[in-house]
Amino acid sequence: MTDSYTDPGTPDCRGAARYLWWLVVSQRRRVAAGALLGTVWMVGLTAAPYLLSRAVDDGLAPGRWPVLAGWTAALLAAGALNAWVGVMRHRVMTRVRLDAVFRSVQVVVRQATRLGGALPRRVTAGEVVTIGFGDVGMMATALTITGPGFGGVIAYGVVAVLLLAISPLLALVVLLGAPLLAVLIGPLLGRLQGAETAYRERQGDLTARFVDIAGGLRVLNGIGGKEVYAERYRRGSRELSAEGYRVGAVTSWIQALGLGLPVLFLGVVTWLAARMAAQGAITVGEMAAAYGYAAVLAVPVAFFIEGAYEISRGLVAARRVIRFLSMEPDAGSRETDAGSREPDAESAGPGAGPLEPDDAGDGPAAGSVLCDPASGVEVVPGRLTVLASARPAESAAVVDRLGRFTASDATWGGVRLDGIGRARLRERILVADNEADLFAGTLRDLVSGRRERDEEEIGRALHTAVAEDVVRGLPGGLDSEVAARGASLSGGQRQRIRLVRALLADPEILLAVEPTSAVDTHTEAAMAARLYAARAGRTTVVTSTSPLVLDRADTVYYLVDGSVAAVGTHRELLRGRPGYRLLVTRGSEDGGGDGGHGADGQGTDGHGTDGLGDGGHGAGGSVPPAREAVR
Repeated sequence: MTDSYTDPGTPDCRGAARYLWWLVVSQRRRVAAGALLGTVWMVGLTAAPYLLSRAVDDGLAPGRWPVLAGWTAALLAAGALNAWVGVMRHRVMTRVRLDAVFRSVQVVVRQATRLGGALPRRVTAGEVVTIGFGDVGMMATALTITGPGFGGVIAYGVVAVLLLAISPLLALVVLLGAPLLAVLIGPLLGRLQGAETAYRERQGDLTARFVDIAGGLRVLNGIGGKEVYAERYRRGSRELSAEGYRVGAVTSWIQALGLGLPVLFLGVVTWLAARMAAQGAITVGEMAAAYGYAAVLAVPVAFFIEGAYEISRGLVAARRVIRFLSMEPDAGSRETDAGSREPDAESAGPGAGPLEPDDAGDGPAAGSVLCDPASGVEVVPGRLTVLASARPAESAAVVDRLGRFTASDATWGGVRLDGIGRARLRERILVADNEADLFAGTLRDLVSGRRERDEEEIGRALHTAVAEDVVRGLPGGLDSEVAARGASLSGGQRQRIRLVRALLADPEILLAVEPTSAVDTHTEAAMAARLYAARAGRTTVVTSTSPLVLDRADTVYYLVDGSVAAVGTHRELLRGRPGYRLLVTRGSEDGGGDGGHGADGQGTDGHGTDGLGDGGHGAGGSVPPAREAVR
């Protein structure tokens, strides 16, 4: 048995049933203890009818009061003992379910980390939320069958044997009950799986839509699209409700049979036992015992039906989980956060081969040229290089290749990037993605990354990113709590904090995607100047179409259709390339005001037609509308 808190193990993703079985064998001793206690508890329930029959036949009927008192005391002791066993059974089975939940959550999170930047392209955020909060719980509940379900089988057989001692006819009625259950419940379980699958799929889609609406509410308000998306959500909600009713219809029949069949058993057995007692074929005590045994059968029969229902739902959930776990990352798949660490081959998950070739090295010597053959970009060491494109997604794609976040023929000092050890490459080359998540925690922890930073280091990075005002505006300064995804910060503040985090990492090569797209022009000019000074002599690549950033560049690559169309300084390209001149000047011509480069020239925290955050860039700026397509 492995400890799910330290190592969840490697799941069996060859099928839904195999995954559930993996959850069982991963904690086999605990499950065995639950099965043992469940069996003792179930069989213990049959003790009461037996002791009651002995009390009636040996004590009450002949008037032997001491004997009656003895059997009554035994009945009380058996009840108390079985109650304690029931409590222990429940505790153990709760541990079994919790272990299954934690184990599944860990493998899901591990797989999400392994997929890295490929995750949003493969599955929606709502789907991951549904898996993490719904499906893992359904699978864990299905494991209940290993305890009282197993005990119910044993108890069913014990009751049949006890009734056989009283009357073969009564035993036959009980034994025929199991096939009757299968005939009645089996088809319903098949229908339930189909309905449940459709419901869970639609639920994941609707959750994803809700996440998208919540994340883009400010933008939707700005462009007047809130009601359109709200109506789509309402329509999806109605469709989900209809699927829920279909699931509920099947479930109601299963639960009705779970309540009705035990009563039917009880009625048939009691009627037969009463007739036999009236005819003198069995004693009054045996009739009471037969009634008690039939009543006891209601418990295992109910567990059979409930267990079959939960297993059916668990299989549906397991199929969704293994579908997620079976996804493979893109070649060179990226981390989603600058401070995250990719798992090694052992912990990468099902189907994952070695993340690195056996001969993966540390890369070339410092000062080597970084090349992207697909676009023609060659990054000269020790210089500030800016990539400018009318389509921000194209320049971002170049960064992805240079950072080995997508498969490519990119080289560094003549060495292919995919031939360099990933961990070492991440230490030397850092991609500062403008959309990297900010996790909840203190601002100090948020920017410090993997190790502690002193006040002087953080202060220098804050100054370079023009983010001192962000710290001053928080009640606790660097020790203030920041909400998940930086929700407590404005768009421009989040952008500057991301740059602070990247600067503190101090990589040999920094690849920054649109680091100034959500700030006003005054802040942007300061950021460009300070970034140039802070990274002097270090290799830095920035994607931008802002003249303020481009004017600071040592080298500008003008990209058209993803390839280099021209290279030179900003002023050289302004003089010699009309297309470049149109690209980088239309923002200032169409803008206006102090608030960046949006079509409406909004100020801090303004929202132009395309501008976001602290006066984002609009048509002529550098907000990346197609960035999601690259993710």
